[in-house]
Amino acid sequence: MTDRDPFAEGERAARENIPTEANPYLDGSDEHALWAAGHEKVASAIEARAPEGS
Repeated sequence: MTDRDPFAEGERAARENIPTEANPYLDGSDEHALWAAGHEKVASAIEARAPEGS
């Protein structure tokens, strides 16, 4: 079994424009929360850099 990092996977998903609904982990699990947190971190940074009105 490989060591997976849900937070890093969520960050990568956000960079690849994969929506939060694609979170592969069971809703309510620690992994789901970590993936979502990683996704939100990157998605928020991307959104902050986007020009207004885009």
